[in-house]
Amino acid sequence: MMQERGQKSNLAKGTFVVANDKGLHTRPSTELVKCATSFKAQVNLVYQNVTVNAKSLLGILTLAAARGSKIVIEAKGEDAELAVKTIIQLAKNKFYIHY
Repeated sequence: MMQERGQKSNLAKGTFVVANDKGLHTRPSTELVKCATSFKAQVNLVYQNVTVNAKSLLGILTLAAARGSKIVIEAKGEDAELAVKTIIQLAKNKFYIHY
């Protein structure tokens, strides 16, 4: 479906810092994928000029984001704004991972 020029597509952007001690490893990444998959929006994560699909576990793992890494979330679609807000909240909660 093509969009008309000038029509505003739903784009949302946000950032979070990885607070987990072990970084964005398999368990927090799995929670992130579960969260991102619940939205219709296309959700990407950007870290060190690498962009990956937030709905791809392998993609997130290839970022190898350690604790303290600043990750940019870019979402596009009808629920993009909510997707970004929800992922930021998830990151603040350390992806519900407690060691």
